[in-house]
Amino acid sequence: MKTIYLAGGCYWGTEHFLKQIHGVKDTTVGFANGNVSNPTYKQVCTHTTGFAETVCVHYEDVALEQLLELYYMTIDPTSVNRQGEDEGDQYRTGIYYTDPADLPVIQQSIRKLALRYEAPVVIEVEPLRNFYPAHDDHQDYLDKNPHGYCHINPELFALAKRWKPKNEN
Repeated sequence: MKTIYLAGGCYWGTEHFLKQIHGVKDTTVGFANGNVSNPTYKQVCTHTTGFAETVCVHYEDVALEQLLELYYMTIDPTSVNRQGEDEGDQYRTGIYYTDPADLPVIQQSIRKLALRYEAPVVIEVEPLRNFYPAHDDHQDYLDKNPHGYCHINPELFALAKRWKPKNEN
C-alpha cells in the first residue's frame, strides 16, 4: 500500500473523486503542511495557519503516474490559491509525498502536464511535513450530502468510476 497527499481546492470534491478510482483503498480529508498543531477548520479558514485542504490517499494496483493524471483532470493547475469558487491559500493545489522515491515520478508528471498549458503550472510539490485529519463531519462529505457544494464537474465522478489502470484488460 502506498500513500500520497493531494490538495485540489475544496477537499470534499477531491476526496469524492479520488475514492471512485480503481486502486484507491482509503481516503481521509484534512490539512497539510501548516504551521500550528491540530488546527480546526475554523482556524484554517483564517488563512493564518498555512494549511492546504488535502486528501490523504492510500492506494495500490494503480501507478502514481496514473493517479496524478486523474487528479489533474479535477484542478486548474495554473491557478494560485483558487479552485472553482473557492479562494484562499487553503485551496491551493499541492502534491505532498512521504516516499522520496515518489519525487522523480511527480516531477516528471508535472513536466508533462506543463506542456499542455501556456501559463505556468503552480502545483506545490513538497515533502509532507504534517497532516491533521478534519472533523468527522467533513469525512466523506459528499456521500453524506449528495447535493453539497463541489467545484468538480460531476461528469468526472462517473469517469473515475469507469477508469481502469492501463495494465488491466
